[in-house]
Amino acid sequence: MASSPKSLKSDQASNPPAPVVSTPGPTPLTAEEQHAAGLLPASHWANQPLEDDVTVDDGASSLGSFTSTTASLTSSIYQYRTVHGRTYHGDVGNAESWEPNDQRHVEAMELFHHAMLVQLDGKLYLSPLDKKKVHKVLDVGTGSGLWAIDFADEYPHAEVIGTDVSPIQPSWVPPNVKFEIDDCNLDWTYAEDTFDFIHMRMLAGVVTDWDKLFRNAFRCCKPGGYVESLGSGIHLLSDDGSVKEGTAMHQWGKVFGEAGKKIGRPFTVYEDDLQRKGMEAAGFVDIEFKDIQCPLGVWHPDKKAAERGLWYKLAIEEDLEGYMNYLCNLVMGWTPEETKRFAAHAKKEWNNPKVHGYFWLRVVYGRKPE
Repeated sequence: MASSPKSLKSDQASNPPAPVVSTPGPTPLTAEEQHAAGLLPASHWANQPLEDDVTVDDGASSLGSFTSTTASLTSSIYQYRTVHGRTYHGDVGNAESWEPNDQRHVEAMELFHHAMLVQLDGKLYLSPLDKKKVHKVLDVGTGSGLWAIDFADEYPHAEVIGTDVSPIQPSWVPPNVKFEIDDCNLDWTYAEDTFDFIHMRMLAGVVTDWDKLFRNAFRCCKPGGYVESLGSGIHLLSDDGSVKEGTAMHQWGKVFGEAGKKIGRPFTVYEDDLQRKGMEAAGFVDIEFKDIQCPLGVWHPDKKAAERGLWYKLAIEEDLEGYMNYLCNLVMGWTPEETKRFAAHAKKEWNNPKVHGYFWLRVVYGRKPE
């Protein structure tokens, strides 16, 4: 049984920062394992030229200003591991995170939150909630905490709890929001039938057992309440063959897929339909899902689709190094320079207007029977 979640108080912002320690990571994939998975060797990217041979359109002219207004809590609760200068949640209690928890990545997550709102046409959720019946809400893997804060603003009479393994959320929040340190992979300590709505977003590479995750959510959700999960595919696709085999964009999904297998936390959430299968196995009813095609870049002729692609691209590029550092360097066994070269090739390709890459997002929600 997991220990009770730890609440974060606003006065933690005055605490000294956590000591940083270097801790061993997973055993890297061998060259033979990478070859068997269809991965090109890391040295391949170091030998590929990166001269600017295409016109790059980053869509900056159509981008309004996006100002970060939140302040991070200091991280005195845990000792953090370091990977090539970036900090990550330490493996206290076997909890692990492949995304950094430093200020640079927090700012990237804030931009990512806006990118997700753009994907859902400005909505925080798709579940058919009755506002009069929503009194207690849980945001699992809250990250920077912006979803929980926005939801609390929209539902001022509801209590909103955001959980994560790292205390990186803002200290100044609406009075109906609180953040707790908790690992969603452990047995949840919340009482049965506690929450009217449970929200999960982008937990790829985090969850060890998706069926268990939804069993926990089912138990803690009130009868008649909803659970919603937003996840994405890892494979970058194209309908016209412009994402070619052997390119960095084509290899992108293979890198994340194999890394997820190695750490026991799959990234193939969309590809393996883990959200819907987990909800069905847990006992949810009235399960609905929506697939959203998200371009990567601004190549799409449809204005709304191009806007989705622009914001997602900006969010990823805000800390591309952070998204790849742990998985490529520790799990794949690449050098920092090889990782940077691979990232540079990927960025160059998706900024090429002749490359029409996209991926799929999936939102799934279901109701606990009355």
